[in-house]
Amino acid sequence: MTSTESTAPAQGDNAKTDAKPRVRDRIVDAASALFYQQGINCVGVDAIVCEAGTNKMSLYRNFGSKDELVVEYLAGREADNFAQWDEVTARYPDDPRRQIEALFAHIIAKGQSKSSSGCPSANAAIELRGTEHPGRQVVFDGRLRARRFMLERAEAAGAKSPEVLADALVLLLEGAVMSRLSYPEGEWPANNMDAVLKVMLDAQLGAAD
Repeated sequence: MTSTESTAPAQGDNAKTDAKPRVRDRIVDAASALFYQQGINCVGVDAIVCEAGTNKMSLYRNFGSKDELVVEYLAGREADNFAQWDEVTARYPDDPRRQIEALFAHIIAKGQSKSSSGCPSANAAIELRGTEHPGRQVVFDGRLRARRFMLERAEAAGAKSPEVLADALVLLLEGAVMSRLSYPEGEWPANNMDAVLKVMLDAQLGAAD
C-alpha cells in the first residue's frame, strides 16, 4: 500500500465529516426552540425559516402546514420526556417508591434551570385551548401516558389506593412545573417538593424504612 493510499480518507468518511443536518431536521430544531421559548401562537413561519436558514418552499415541502410542524414539535418533546423518565426510573428496577422519588428529583432539577420555560405540553394546552388544533391530541395522549406511568408505579409499590396516589402525583407534578412560571424566584413552592412528596407516599405506602 502506498503512502497516498494509507493517508487519503475514504469518500464515505468525507461525506460523514462534511454532512450537515437535513433541511427537515433544521426546520424542526428551529421551530422547537422558538415554540418553546416564545410560544406557539407567537412564532410565524417567517421566523422559523429564518432561524433554520431555509425558505418557505422547503418548509411546506416537508410539512403541509404550521400545524403539522407543531404536532412534530410536541410529539418530539413528549418522546424525549418519556425517554428521560425511563432512564431515571431504570436505575431502581426493584424499588417503585425510589423510582417515584428519583423522577420528581429529576423533574425539579430540570425546572430550576434558568432556561426552563415550563412544560411544553402544558404550555401548548393553554395556547391551543378551545381550538381543533391536532396538537391538542398529542398533549392529551402525553398526559394520559404520564398518569399511566404513575399508576403503574403506585400499583407496584402497593399503594392503598393506586389511582388516588397516581392522580395526586400527577397534580403535584403539574403544579410544581407551572408554579415555576407564576412565582417569584426564591418563592417557588416546589422548593418543598421532597417534604410534600414524602407526605403523599407515606400516606399511601407507609413510612419508608
